[in-house]
Amino acid sequence: MALLWLAVFLTPASCLVRPDQDGHHSKLQVLSADPKSPIENFRMQATSKTLFWDVTGNVSNIECSKNSNYPTKAQNNHSCKFHVLPKCELSNYTVTVTTASGDSFSTWMQYPVQEGSPGAAARGLKCRVHDVDFLTCSWEVGTEAPGDAQYHAYLEAVTRSEKTWECPHYGANELGTRIQCQFKDISAFANVQYRFLVNGTSTESRIPCSEFITYLSHIEALSPPNMTVSCNKSHSVMEWKMSSRFYNMFQYELEIQKGTDRPYIHREDSKTSLVLSNPGAYTVRIRARVRFYQSSPWSASQSVVCHQEEDADLHFWLTPLVIALVTLLFVGCALFLCKRYSVLQKLFPPIPHMKDPLSDNMHSERMLAWESDRAGQEECPVAKVHVLEEK
Repeated sequence: MALLWLAVFLTPASCLVRPDQDGHHSKLQVLSADPKSPIENFRMQATSKTLFWDVTGNVSNIECSKNSNYPTKAQNNHSCKFHVLPKCELSNYTVTVTTASGDSFSTWMQYPVQEGSPGAAARGLKCRVHDVDFLTCSWEVGTEAPGDAQYHAYLEAVTRSEKTWECPHYGANELGTRIQCQFKDISAFANVQYRFLVNGTSTESRIPCSEFITYLSHIEALSPPNMTVSCNKSHSVMEWKMSSRFYNMFQYELEIQKGTDRPYIHREDSKTSLVLSNPGAYTVRIRARVRFYQSSPWSASQSVVCHQEEDADLHFWLTPLVIALVTLLFVGCALFLCKRYSVLQKLFPPIPHMKDPLSDNMHSERMLAWESDRAGQEECPVAKVHVLEEK
């Protein structure tokens, strides 16, 4: 046991603050398992996400790895570039050298080294995209966070520009400490890798940061498709629409149960409709799946009863029947009125009246003007009329 502790203390280790190639200081801890390693001046350039070193002696191969995963060949035996460089999570970066003689040496560092208590940092950080355009991240207050601790959240694009957006909407606990951040519109965000970063501040001590790095499409919580159903006695048509910010190709699963039969699953790869023949009464629900590993929850079950065709047939026959009845009623009323008028004519015949030659024939008879001063043959003879008394 004493030999083991002696070996630990004899292993060279130093905590260094080295300026990177852009003049920025990156705090890192360099550990070397062998002082004879040909690697010297080990350093991390944060802005370019590149690990640099100097080589002494003749080497045949150099490889780099992060946390001992996925070793890659060094570029010109002097550097290794990483696609994503964490800002908060402590990681081991290892360089393994094989010399021309076949000897192997490893040198590694821990980056980044943060100040403050790790227990004060935001913990359990997780994010999700939901309801198409919403991004919500939540976390818990660190177990060792000071009483006046406050958290600040940022979204960073893990690209060359590393554009940053500060959290626009916070949620807090009963003490006023922020534990949630929400972006209500991410329609302008490209589907690239993002880093969600949470910093902490306090007047009592330094608080390390926490981060969550992912593609937005990988954390999208899909909503169930919106389904509508129409049917009659012979067939039923189900149509649905799926909304997603990052996907447009889905596999759909419909769970259908007719009457008391066992439910079964019907799958559609690209179609957004389904026709059932002789459906009767059934229940249906639907969900969408992406790439066979990410799926939406099931929608609420819909109960469908397809007997509308009987109502349609009744409506088809009822309409002409009503028209016929109205026609018969009209004809009957007309006949009744005609018959009643004929009976009235017989009971109360019209009373004849005397003809007035002036009023009745003034438009049809030819009228002549009388000229009193005319004499001659045209004058009519006048006969005297004697009225005799009746005896």
